[in-house]
Amino acid sequence: MQPARRVVSRAVRLVVAGVCLFAMWDSWKLARADFLFRQDTKASIREAIRLAPDASAYSMRLAQLDDDHAQELLERALRLDPYNAQADIELGLRYEAEGDAGRAEKLLLHAYSIDHTYVPRWSLANFYLRQGNIPAFWTWARAAAQMPADDVGALFLLCWRVSPDPAVIEQKVLNDNPAVIRQYLRFLLGVGQLDASARVAAWLVRDGSQATDGPLLFSLIDGLVQVGDAGAATNLWHGLQAQGWVPEDKGLPYNGSFARPPQPVRFDWALGTNDGLHSWPGPSGLEAELNGNEPESCTLAEQTVALAPGNYSLAYSYRTENIPPDTGIRWQIVDAKSGKVLAESPSLSSTMMLSAGVPFTVGPETPLLQVRLGYQRALGTVRVSGAVVIRSTRIQTRPSA
Repeated sequence: MQPARRVVSRAVRLVVAGVCLFAMWDSWKLARADFLFRQDTKASIREAIRLAPDASAYSMRLAQLDDDHAQELLERALRLDPYNAQADIELGLRYEAEGDAGRAEKLLLHAYSIDHTYVPRWSLANFYLRQGNIPAFWTWARAAAQMPADDVGALFLLCWRVSPDPAVIEQKVLNDNPAVIRQYLRFLLGVGQLDASARVAAWLVRDGSQATDGPLLFSLIDGLVQVGDAGAATNLWHGLQAQGWVPEDKGLPYNGSFARPPQPVRFDWALGTNDGLHSWPGPSGLEAELNGNEPESCTLAEQTVALAPGNYSLAYSYRTENIPPDTGIRWQIVDAKSGKVLAESPSLSSTMMLSAGVPFTVGPETPLLQVRLGYQRALGTVRVSGAVVIRSTRIQTRPSA
């Protein structure tokens, strides 16, 4: 009995050793195949496939490098992994290029059936556009927008090729997803569609977020101001206030007492900072210091305002330190479009807090104005070295003459 047991024991040990050796060999092959795959050459990937013939990803990658055998490799990848949507898409595109649109369509639809993410939807939209099937294109373009990628600008560019009409794209593709609205708004700005951008921006105010979308909408407001679209710019600005994205302020100029740090938008104050000049909001209002090295002409503070035609006055209160009379610091009302100065105050110089005003008239041709506190060195004077404090500003209506 003992010899028999020893024989069985040895046999078992041999089997176990064989299994271990086989496992070690198999592990080595897989590790070696992975190493060769990472070399990312046609020769290395072919050798990786020889060592690990069941790895669908290896055939996929080799198809990208070996165009002459790509179709065969993609078919192999699909046999190994029938749920490889990317292989479906790439093989479908090759069949389409060969003129077999029916087989291509089946593969692309199969890719979507197993992968509902953006790429299969985008691929189908492209396919139907190339085939001239515009109703199907819009169906899949909308489906793609419902599952957006990080960047869907190319999708909107496709839509623009089909119909360069923002209203059509909004109706057929756009949804309430802020990520989609945001990217569509950037696309519209890129193709110079400011009117449509202003309309779409209202959706983003409703569904977006201040932290993410505030800078984009500020940029849009500035663009509308730049082209003179006072109505669209002010509507968007009031929408931001109503939504609580910026503090609500019915007065003009906005933030007229400089109680808050300005927002980076033309409907709030832009404060001058140059060599020799520094302006900042403080507890006493706007404070600006000039040290004698400032430019001969510079802006201390400026804001764009939109006003209906009529008679107005810019009321302001201020004091100065070490600013002599007639040295060139003054308020100006400027036509935002032409840059023409419509009205200006006398030079500011008062050691005591003083209230004053600048009367001006707004015509129908000047809906956007700039309220500017500027410095222009007066002839026969040296550059000023001192400070000015603006406690408050307010635009008030004046009775007609």
